[in-house]
Amino acid sequence: MTTEWWRTAAIYQIYPRSFADANGDGMGDLAGITSRMPALAELGIDAIWLSPFQTSPQRDAGYDVADYCDVDPLFGSLADFDEMLAEAHARGIRVIVDLVPNHSSDQHPWFVEALAAAEGSAERARYLFRDGSGENGDLPPNNWESVFGGRAWTRVTNPDGSAGQWYLHLFDSSQPDFDWSNEEVREEFRRILRFWLDRGVDGFRVDVAHGLVKADGLPDYTPPAEGGSMGGAAGLEGLNEGALDELPSAPYWAQDGVHEIYRDWRKLLEEYPGERILAAEAWVDPLPRTALWVRPDEMHQAFNFAYLETPWKADALRRVIDDSLATFASVGAPSTWVLSNHDVVRHASRLALTAENPQGHGIGPKSKGLPIAELGLRRARAATALMLALPGSAYIYQGEELGLPEVIDLPDDARQDPTWFRTDGERYGRDGCRVPLPWEGTSPSYGFGPGTASWLPQPAEWAELARDKQSGVEGSTLELYKLALRLRRELGLASGTLEWLGADELGTASADLVAFRNGGVTVIGNTGSAPVQLPTALGSTVLLASGPLDGADALTLPADTTVWLSA
Repeated sequence: MTTEWWRTAAIYQIYPRSFADANGDGMGDLAGITSRMPALAELGIDAIWLSPFQTSPQRDAGYDVADYCDVDPLFGSLADFDEMLAEAHARGIRVIVDLVPNHSSDQHPWFVEALAAAEGSAERARYLFRDGSGENGDLPPNNWESVFGGRAWTRVTNPDGSAGQWYLHLFDSSQPDFDWSNEEVREEFRRILRFWLDRGVDGFRVDVAHGLVKADGLPDYTPPAEGGSMGGAAGLEGLNEGALDELPSAPYWAQDGVHEIYRDWRKLLEEYPGERILAAEAWVDPLPRTALWVRPDEMHQAFNFAYLETPWKADALRRVIDDSLATFASVGAPSTWVLSNHDVVRHASRLALTAENPQGHGIGPKSKGLPIAELGLRRARAATALMLALPGSAYIYQGEELGLPEVIDLPDDARQDPTWFRTDGERYGRDGCRVPLPWEGTSPSYGFGPGTASWLPQPAEWAELARDKQSGVEGSTLELYKLALRLRRELGLASGTLEWLGADELGTASADLVAFRNGGVTVIGNTGSAPVQLPTALGSTVLLASGPLDGADALTLPADTTVWLSA
């Protein structure tokens, strides 16, 4: 077994309901994942991360969990999970599962018990129930707003029909927040961790890992206008670790108490063989604060959202790469790199937007600054080629290897994201990046399943983006990913060291170039709008190019293109 595999792994995110449908009901399932495992092995990834598949009423696509230790019938059974896990392990692919500890479903047995129980009861103490403010408690306990829009509190009706207390839900009203000051909650999640570790999973991606703990007294808080929807001090740059204590922070994000929880979990995981890991979804700024989640006794990885949110501009990319490598190394952790996931606009569209697009808002027909498809794909391929040459661990979101764009023209009546409903259509939400994958261009539902059904409608243009249309086709996005992942592994780029190239070596002072050397590979990305002439001393052999080179000349790098060179 490779020592500390997670430091260099290429991890592929599977959104189960949209990956592959084995039974034809229009919903992806675990058997579908098992059936497509050969394609994942062929792609060349090291691990898969599965978004939630546990029992859920699916009010938020599985992030509202009713039973943490079973499989939702939509996706199959525990036997299907075990078969999928065995098939992945047989091919050398590790399996990371999603864990949602900030909140449960309102149909979780604990919450059902809480609603039936008296105020101040042990059942209600598992969640954050509070008396209301104002006359007769008619107002919420504080002014907190939900990430999905609207207030973060819902008032319950007592069994006798009278108005009762309020409960906190930082997301949808169907997702009540746990009270992590309660030892019963902590012990329950130790049990859940052991359940999946005993089945053989290789780790957990922890949803909303910056949440869980809330500030004492639940004080009022009004986010700054420029703040991110799930972050702490969004937009603050250049701050060193010593200044962290002075950063503004929402009383429901990034509280110090979360670190005690993850230290406890880390000890639990270390009781198991095989280097089981914790990966944090922690939307906090700046990077030194994110690094607190991956200190040696806490989590192993944290998603690098600072990198994901960086525009396709050379100066910004150089700065975030430098900051990422230095910051994560300072706590002994690898940097991670990610460009897309199930919560953000796909980078084949996002990198060509010309208007602001706050995280979670999505894009649709009425959005401003909609992307030009050809430009977005060209930049996405270049950005991926740049990312996969960086030292550290890389995350790939299903479908980006096909160059899939965000689906913009979803019919309003097909949308299912809670954000769409809670904002009365003001925000489109995340459905556009969750549309089921195309596997075979001429098959019903493009091979997503044996029938024509898919839980979100697939656009007609995806027929030409299907996997079978790209497999073996030189220059296709799928083949670019396969080549980049193979070279990344063979050349040891993920465990290498980055050395920036200066104007003297590049033969130009172009501010549009991101250029570095990693081992024996020279990597140059052109983020500008004009081609750049490079000196022959940089290398004569093209190992990889994200797009056609001008006149087949490796030393003339077109706009929005990345090249890997060797001597």
